[in-house]
Amino acid sequence: MNAGWEWITDPANWHGSDGIPVRLAEHVGYTLLVLLVALAIGLPLGLFIAHAGQRAAFAVINTANGARALPTLGLLVLIFLLSTGSDVAALIPLVILAIPPILVNAYEGIRQVEPQVRDAARGMGMTGRQVLFRVELPIAVPLILLGARTAAVQVVATATVAAYINLGGLGGYIMDGILLREYGEAVGGSVLVVLLAVSVQGLFTLFTHLVTPRGLRKEHA
Repeated sequence: MNAGWEWITDPANWHGSDGIPVRLAEHVGYTLLVLLVALAIGLPLGLFIAHAGQRAAFAVINTANGARALPTLGLLVLIFLLSTGSDVAALIPLVILAIPPILVNAYEGIRQVEPQVRDAARGMGMTGRQVLFRVELPIAVPLILLGARTAAVQVVATATVAAYINLGGLGGYIMDGILLREYGEAVGGSVLVVLLAVSVQGLFTLFTHLVTPRGLRKEHA
């Protein structure tokens, strides 16, 4: 652990094209890209199946949960080779990893809204779209963001495998440290990944508190 701390605090590791700031920016960039794509797919799909029939919801939810069992590293290497080395295509396994918690939590968040609340909204003359965006989504926000937070932390941790196909990021320090037996570098890279994951979780927790309606804060505290 001391070797890892010495590596992190060494000024030489904070400069150049291979320095910590550059690798950190790569890691954050991959995470943001993956999370945005996963949200663009998982969130609308979760909202849709929450209003669909039980059979469709059952099939989609179970398929999404089954995707969690897929080996991320194996998919990463396979898609990277099939896509002739495309960096963006190589991130598809991380997207597959991030979609399930977003989709499932969006579904559960909408389904938890009490029918009486929906009926009252419709009784006030709201359209289906207005009920979704003005009533259901505000109530579902805590669960939806919990799913996004879970996905983000998983991607931060799993994105370290991107170093296996030379995509950079903090995982490069772990991989190089193990291969070259520079264990201070490997431990230092691991610590940076943990700190980034904790920071992401803290930011999501704060954001969730800010956007959750006041009436629901105590319930979800």
